[in-house]
Amino acid sequence: MDTCSLSPTLAALGQHDDFISRHIGPSASDIAAMLASIGASSMEQLVEQTIPATIRLAEPLALAEPRPESEALAALRAIARGNRVQHSLIGMGYADTLTPAVVLRNVLENPGWYTAYTPYQAEVAQGRLEALLNYQQVVIDLTGLELANASLLDEATAAAEAMSMTRRASKSKSNLFFVDAACFPQTIDVLQTRAHFFGFELVFGPPDEAAQQEVFGALFQYPNDHGEVSDLSGPIAAVKSRGGLVAVASDLMALVLLRSPGEMGADIALGSSQRFGIPPGFGGPHAAFFATRDEYKRAVAGRIIGVSVDTRGRRALRMALQTREQHIRREKANSNICTAQVLLANMAGMYAVYHGPDRLRSIAARIHRLATILAEGLRRAGITVLTKHFFDTLRVDLGSRALLVYKVASEQGYNLRQVSPGILGIAINEKTSATDIARLIKLMTGVNADLKPFDEQLRQADPSLPASLLRRDAILTHPVFNTYHTEHAMLRYLKKLQNRDLALDHSMIPLGSCTMKLNASSEMIPISWPEFADIHPFAPLDQAQGYLQMISELESWLKAITGFDAICMQPNSGAQGEYAGLVAIARYHASRGEAQRKVCLIPKSAHGTNPATAQMCGMRVLAVDCDDAGNIDVADLAAKAAQNAANLACLMITYPSTHGVFEEAVKDICAIVHEHGGQVYMDGANLNAQVGLTSPARIGADVSHMNLHKTFCIPHGGGGPGMGPIGLKAHLAPFMANHRVQPISGPHAGQGAVAAAPWGSASILPIAWMYIAMMGGHGLTRATEVAILNANYIASRLQAHYPVLYTGKNGRVAHECILDIRPLKAITGISEIDIAKRLMDYGFHAPTVSFPVAGTMMIEPTESETKAELDRFIAAMVSIRNEIRQVERGHWPADDNPLKHAPHTQADLVDSHWNRPYSRQEAVFPLPELAENKFWPSVNRVDDVYGDRHLFCACVPIDEIGEHTNPLPEI
Repeated sequence: MDTCSLSPTLAALGQHDDFISRHIGPSASDIAAMLASIGASSMEQLVEQTIPATIRLAEPLALAEPRPESEALAALRAIARGNRVQHSLIGMGYADTLTPAVVLRNVLENPGWYTAYTPYQAEVAQGRLEALLNYQQVVIDLTGLELANASLLDEATAAAEAMSMTRRASKSKSNLFFVDAACFPQTIDVLQTRAHFFGFELVFGPPDEAAQQEVFGALFQYPNDHGEVSDLSGPIAAVKSRGGLVAVASDLMALVLLRSPGEMGADIALGSSQRFGIPPGFGGPHAAFFATRDEYKRAVAGRIIGVSVDTRGRRALRMALQTREQHIRREKANSNICTAQVLLANMAGMYAVYHGPDRLRSIAARIHRLATILAEGLRRAGITVLTKHFFDTLRVDLGSRALLVYKVASEQGYNLRQVSPGILGIAINEKTSATDIARLIKLMTGVNADLKPFDEQLRQADPSLPASLLRRDAILTHPVFNTYHTEHAMLRYLKKLQNRDLALDHSMIPLGSCTMKLNASSEMIPISWPEFADIHPFAPLDQAQGYLQMISELESWLKAITGFDAICMQPNSGAQGEYAGLVAIARYHASRGEAQRKVCLIPKSAHGTNPATAQMCGMRVLAVDCDDAGNIDVADLAAKAAQNAANLACLMITYPSTHGVFEEAVKDICAIVHEHGGQVYMDGANLNAQVGLTSPARIGADVSHMNLHKTFCIPHGGGGPGMGPIGLKAHLAPFMANHRVQPISGPHAGQGAVAAAPWGSASILPIAWMYIAMMGGHGLTRATEVAILNANYIASRLQAHYPVLYTGKNGRVAHECILDIRPLKAITGISEIDIAKRLMDYGFHAPTVSFPVAGTMMIEPTESETKAELDRFIAAMVSIRNEIRQVERGHWPADDNPLKHAPHTQADLVDSHWNRPYSRQEAVFPLPELAENKFWPSVNRVDDVYGDRHLFCACVPIDEIGEHTNPLPEI
């Protein structure tokens, strides 16, 4: 044995910082070589050359020492035991559910699914695009409408999107929006927040009163908060007769049995797909569904998956219509929603694929039968059941006994809903058994009920759901929902789709502004623990003490990292974080009698969600110029701040900038805004370049959102979930979001919510907790340094082949770099899109294209990629540059070369009519090492124009399956 291995101390042998080297890609020797390659003598010198001295932190992060993976998991397991899992019958849009094990293991827990990015590059995303198309078809079938998007964030914010959509689409001049008083209270809470800043007036009442005055839109709940199901056809027709549009919030499981909103005349249907196999998770994440009529397709928020063709005429899927609408339309965008809940939408869709229509009907019918048996048992014992027509939810009047029954039920493991002092709510779900029903009857009545007579009676005649309320049309008739019902078949279908997608389990994804870093297995393990997965968001807090402890610790760590005084965990995406931050600013100004402050300054380089968010908060956007070096034009900023001093609300700034540099004047910029009475909102998209070296508060920000799905390792999931909590300075902290159902200490009481659940998508917060616990302050700082090193290494190695568009004053980039493709395109006609598609042939996902500057590619390697992987990417980019030189020299025609025809598929390899000026080997194996681990795009280049002209956003009709082309009508 090597005696050197026995010489370290016991503490050193414990390898407490071992995870740091697991997370960070380059080794110590790699780092030394990379520093030498870029001309930096040390990491310290690189940081000094990159980050302005005026904003660098003087002290290390005040965080605990790193913990080994096993110790961190054990510590979090101990915290999780503070949660008490009960059978929650609270309802309110959340239900216990059974996730099929084949979906749990092969989607939720599979890095091939959860480490992928939003499918902007369709050719390497056909698997999850098909999964999302399946999900859209489920929503279309169950809602009875013609078009569905690929998910929104939660039911409450989906309702808010429906409200703003009805305003855009309605021809009514009214400023009134009608809200069913029996909508879920958390939905009403979010609607009130959104309506206030849009300037809408909300009117509440029962649906049959909706048309008593002209409204531009209405929202009905079906089944409603009381559990009641009613025919909404009349109220819907009445509202529409006066020029309004109608949205119906519903429940996918209920719609398996009930008449669809579309059949009743609704223009929009929305709700949560949580019941389709997604655990409640203390509030999320869950995929909200959203469907509408075809005539409103261009007014829909979020992403829509559509069917197109590739260059060989084969069916190919893509994101349609609103793919980049925030970048293009900015403050005129339909919404600030960028991506939503793709991983959860895929799970919900696969729940339907695995069960199929027959099993879904059995599940829904069983839930309903158990509810009716409960109701009948209670009625026979003399208890008043207030709900007449219902799917799964009852309200019962127990008078003075209600509190005692509530407590006894809790002691026996059941969470009921306290509606009022004498009334309890009971919502049956997929996990409820006949034994549970008997126990509930016993604890409320004292009677040992025999359920069989009730079952036989209700099987013959069910008064709780009249025939007029039942669905008469077929659902889920497409073969995809009628084929994969054995576990082997489902497993192989999931594997087939996974093989079509390029995720981090295959190669780096160098998307700029996206931070596609390692999502470590140990970080992901806790999200499946029942103690985190199976807690209802409105469960009594004494059952969620583990959650509260974990969230409190995470908040304290984020405060140390950002320098802020308070953290709001409610926003469940980056876009929601932006909105929550600007809402806090607007509330702060209003509290000081300065509600007129509505001017928002935004640099022209900003992400498109920034201006979209500002308009949602009722602000007027003024664009600030950038100089030739890509920095904010300080003179232009100062002039506009001075001109609008009396009305200046805020500046929205991203730092480092979206141009990939640390701007030297950032503190002066913040000071200018503060001098004129404004607040500084910092977009947290690039926080991965700050952690441990500087901080938003140190720079001068008053509020900032943090993308936990970027900097803190929550995976992107193919387009969600995410979490976007905000950090605030003390003066803004009282104005952050609160919650009507579960009030939060800190913000002003009664202050409206921005998301459905008090702590957003709480069940994925353990991922960020694990990451910080295992990295510690030193590890987090080292990760930031290496992220900056990796970006500068790539920029330095590629500079001779592609111009690096922007650098700081010392020639350094931040954590990402922008390559300028415009000069090459001017000479050869080869565009950034051609390079992006050609990279697929080399086994890489493309960098971000044409953002923030058209005709460019933005590369962010993150700290998690090894030097070997960076070198492999660099080799691919250099090889592609050499291919472009072949075009420059005339060896290949400008319109007939590997870049213009990329990506290449196996169909190209076996094409008997190959007549291109380059060989098949050059097409599919441009570098020899690709033969060892080739990723094959499953389609050739997708025709985006065809897809938009022939918009089709559902599963391909049965009679067209197998055809090479789809005869879709042109629009």
